[in-house]
Amino acid sequence: MQYNTQQKPMPLPEYGRSIQNMVDYALTIKERSERQRCANTIINIMGNLFPHLRDTPDYKHKLWDHLAIMSDFQLDIDYPYEIIHKDNLVSKPDPIPYPSTKIRYRHYGRTIDVLIRRACDFPEGNEKQNLVALICNQMKKAYMTWNKELIDDRQIANDLEMYSQGRLHLTDDILRLMALRTDIYTRQRGNQQQQPSQSNNSGGKKKKKKN
Repeated sequence: MQYNTQQKPMPLPEYGRSIQNMVDYALTIKERSERQRCANTIINIMGNLFPHLRDTPDYKHKLWDHLAIMSDFQLDIDYPYEIIHKDNLVSKPDPIPYPSTKIRYRHYGRTIDVLIRRACDFPEGNEKQNLVALICNQMKKAYMTWNKELIDDRQIANDLEMYSQGRLHLTDDILRLMALRTDIYTRQRGNQQQQPSQSNNSGGKKKKKKN
């Protein structure tokens, strides 16, 4: 008995040893027409192994590419498609550029900086105040997530002015909006936690009243 570990490595092991043996056999066929017919049969068998992929784009093209790879590009046949070049198998993709923008305070993150710059361009009015209140509340959450301690509104006010270069200020109206949003969020969380318990109680059997 010959184990797979004792045989030559397979370029595409997902097709299995049997398909690889068929490809190796096709390489030994001397007559070109017979070799072509053998290749077509191998392609049909390969397609039957993964029927759920038949709707993918260029499905047949990929099968012929795989056949060429498994034959180490030595199978001399008429390919119905332009197969992949051997050099392209070892080429590396271009590196993805990583954003190198510096974040002034990492506990706030990049998003806060972007939101504050957007808020600076908003026209004065209720919409801008609500946006600033939302940003400040998020700054408090982010600060406490990393520092695990309470934060004073004066710290948020100083950081807001620093980020906005003095264009945004934490006014009394914004502080009231922040408190209002926090109160609404707290009540919504409380209602969500009460709903499961209420549904569990309603599903139980009613007790019979004693005479």
